[in-house]
Parts: sequence; structure tokens; C-alpha cells
Amino acid sequence: MPDQPSTVANLQGLAKMSENPVCQRWIPSRIRELKAYQVASAQDLIKLDAMENPYVWDEGLRDAWVERLAGVPLNRYPDPAAETLINTLTRCFSVPDKAALLLGNGSDELIQMVALAVGGPGRVMLAPEPSFSMYQVIAKITGCDYVDVPRHSDFTVDGDALLGAIDQHDPCCVFLACPNNPTGNSCDSALIEKVARASSGIVLVDEAYHAFCGESFMDRVGTLDNVLVMRTFSKLGLAALRLGFLAGPKALVDEINKVRLPYNISTLAQITAGFALEHLNWFEDKAQAICHARESLHKALDAMPGVTAYPSKANFVLFRLPPAKGNLVFESLRQSGVLVKNLHGAHDALSDCLRVTVSTASQNRVFLDTLTASLNDGV
Repeated sequence: MPDQPSTVANLQGLAKMSENPVCQRWIPSRIRELKAYQVASAQDLIKLDAMENPYVWDEGLRDAWVERLAGVPLNRYPDPAAETLINTLTRCFSVPDKAALLLGNGSDELIQMVALAVGGPGRVMLAPEPSFSMYQVIAKITGCDYVDVPRHSDFTVDGDALLGAIDQHDPCCVFLACPNNPTGNSCDSALIEKVARASSGIVLVDEAYHAFCGESFMDRVGTLDNVLVMRTFSKLGLAALRLGFLAGPKALVDEINKVRLPYNISTLAQITAGFALEHLNWFEDKAQAICHARESLHKALDAMPGVTAYPSKANFVLFRLPPAKGNLVFESLRQSGVLVKNLHGAHDALSDCLRVTVSTASQNRVFLDTLTASLNDGV
């Protein structure tokens, strides 16, 4: 089978880099060995691969938002501390008084800040895997060793294995996604506390999918010296905003803040987030609609012969196809106009797995009908 265009481009890029003496001498091998983050083209496709919220503001809300933005002084730098927005976030999400907040350009930047603050060569970061790919990427960028702690076969966290790895490696940071991407399952709060007490380093509880879960560790933020809770606006329906926040003990947050670049949150993002929080009920209603649709989607997938759908507390469903069918079905769906996430090859535990974002009733129906047709055609 000939190389795909993206593969050829990657090989050509590596060849050019290897010919450049600056790259050879000054770019560390840990960077040269990485691959740039790739986003699949979704042109003319129903886009169900990136956990985006399918709902957009109605005309009235959009007009009020645009009017708010019209008064922004674009010639001035943003409030570097985003004080007004932080106060609003603290109130809206019931952040404990003893906790401090830090904002990031999406949760990715917050993970990077944590890694820059505590990571470095000779140090270890770890997570139950499979999990969010950027944990490992950012760990490697900062020179850390990354330890993949296997989950149980149903993707629940293996608490004994996790605690054993912490005891063995003494990590500077443990990542716990609750719920987890790409598997959809959450993590028991009692286990989070055990992990925190067993760890000398940071325990970063990633609640990116909190809106669809109904569980949170936020009320305990500040009671443990090493726990940070992180959330993002992306899954709520503001992915274009690129805004996340983490909450944790003030002394710890203050240290992490030292590696934050100045003015990292634009005035437009601060104003838009503040406006959105005035209408938080709208987002919460849409999250509930997604949760209802998720249950129907999971049930329909799990009823298909040969398909295993894993329980999810996020806005997506992970499902496994029969052996050697994952790539074939993914390509069949794409050719039929539906883009999902192909996870086959991303991790040994994800063989023949695809992940579909929960969308509107009509798009969910198109996906299910297209998948059924692919399976019936013997793909």
C-alpha cells in the first residue's frame, strides 16, 4: 500500500531537518522525535471527531455578544491578571475560598505551565493510559520521562497499579482525567485522594468534561497541598475561545503562575467568557441535551452485532469494532461523509477503536445509519 500524503510529507520534513546543521546540533532529540499535532481535514464532512459542542447561540445572544465586544479597546493590552473573569469563575463554579485560579489558553497551556514548573530531565510524569495524548507530549517536551500505567480491560483506573507506580517512580506530576479522554469513564474521588496522599508531586485532576459528568473534585480544592483541578470552556461550546482554568492551593498556583507568559488571555476572550457566564444556564441546558443523546447513542452502538460501546460520562462514546475492522470502518465512514476519531494504533489497548462525538439528533442518526450500512456491507 503506497504511503499516504501526510506520511510522505512527514518523511520529507524529517529529511530536510536532518540536513540542517542547526537542527542537528541544537534541537534536542526528544523534540526531533516528536510529531507535530495533526488535525484531520473535515471539509464537507459531518465533524464528529473532536468532542465539539454542536450547539451555537441563537441570534439574540449573538447580537448581545457582538455589542459587548464592540466596546473593547483593541489598542490596549488585556488585564494581565484577568481579575474580573477570575472573580466570576470563582463564583459561578463554586471554587472554595482557600483556592486560587490560573487561566490558560485552553487546558493545553495549563498542562504546559504545570510541566514547566515541576518537570525537567530526570523527573517523571505519569498517568493511567490510554488517556489525553498531550500529557505525554508535554512531558517529553519538558524533558521528563513519562510512565504509562495500564488501566483495567474495561478502561477503569487500576488503583493498585497506579499507587505502585507512584511509589516506584516518585513522579513530579500525576495526570488524572475525570472523565477520561478517549475512554469516557471517570475516576473515583476516594482514589483521587489516595493518589494525592501517596504523591509528593502535583496531582492534576483534569475535568474537561465536567459538564457531562455530574461529578467533581472542585469542592475539595485547597484541602490537599498538591491537588489542582482543571477545566476548559471548549466542551461547553466555546472551543474557538481557547480558555481553560485551574484551581488549587494559592502557594502552588502562585509558583506555576511564574512560568505563565504575560497577557496570555486576550481581552476578547476575557470579555466573551464573562458574557457566556452570564448565560451559563444556556450552556447547562445544552449539556443535559447532550447527556440524553449520549445514552441513546451508546445504547444503539452497543446493540450492533460485533460492536462494543464503552460507558461514557463525557460528550463522546468510544466503541470497538471486530478485529481488523477499525481502519476499514473509519475510512468507510469518512468516504460516506462522516468523520470520527480513529484510535486504532494510538495505544495497544485501543485496537480497532473509534470515538464519536455526541451531536444533534439528526447528525447522530446519520452516523448510526452510515455505520450500520458499513457493517452490513461487510467492511
